[in-house]
Amino acid sequence: MRALITGAGGFVGPHLAAHLRACGDELTALDLNNGPDLRDGDRWAKQFEEIRPDVVYHLAGWSDVGGSWNAPRQTFEINILGTTNVLEAARLAEVETVVVISSADVYGQVSTDLLPLEEDAPMQPRSPYGTSKQAAEILARHYWDAFSVGAIIARPFNHLGPGQSLRFAVPAFANQMAELERSGGGAVSHGDLSPRRDVTDVRDVVRAYRLLATADPATVHGETFNICSGRSVPMQTIFDQLAARATVQITGSIDPSRLRPVDLPDLRGSYDKLATATGWRPEFELDTTLDDVLTEARSRIDATEPRGSQG
Repeated sequence: MRALITGAGGFVGPHLAAHLRACGDELTALDLNNGPDLRDGDRWAKQFEEIRPDVVYHLAGWSDVGGSWNAPRQTFEINILGTTNVLEAARLAEVETVVVISSADVYGQVSTDLLPLEEDAPMQPRSPYGTSKQAAEILARHYWDAFSVGAIIARPFNHLGPGQSLRFAVPAFANQMAELERSGGGAVSHGDLSPRRDVTDVRDVVRAYRLLATADPATVHGETFNICSGRSVPMQTIFDQLAARATVQITGSIDPSRLRPVDLPDLRGSYDKLATATGWRPEFELDTTLDDVLTEARSRIDATEPRGSQG
């Protein structure tokens, strides 16, 4: 199968690329270093015409939920216009399948009696990022309904793993803890740790993407699928579990700059629809994911300054 990844240089892209290659797929991996800006529709159309992929994994886009509050226009341009350009390029090149990566943030603040969320739950996003993803979903459905572009909407909930940007909470915690292991301990700054989040390992997420891309088109094209663990964990618990792995005493300190204008108290999904369509189930335990995230943080710190070098 000939596959193309947009946004291949981000957090998820390298994991997806490794998985696709392991499955024997022929792969073109594009990001801003070797591909067009998402807002350049003509260049995307030319790329698709040249590559002629069987399946496109559209990962590229603005991914920083908290940062979207400070850059709503850029968020909308990249995620809405960018998705339009990818879908239009797919239409012109007659691509069979486009996996459009959305986000559980489209659900917004929901009543606890709707948990775990299923795909037909109402969408009422509470951030510019979530709003942009809702619009991208509407575009994907339009291209399926109007032009028969085989769009599949994947709605991943929070996902973690090696390679994630320090703009995100858990790798930022791990990085601070790895630094504090050198200096004998101290406080890690953080935002509100009371929200509960449904967390999945990124390696399970990319496996779900390919399973969707290779499933029976009659079952998955034009459909939306949650990708999640089916349970929510307080961010405080994740923080505490990371701190317990540290070799020094770690405490926490609230940083007002890390607080969001609006945050969701609980977000938990159901992956029953995905399991029915593809047989997918999460395989990685949270303990394994956190071990890997902290190990990577320590390696990052060691690469900049060997342990024990400070006097």
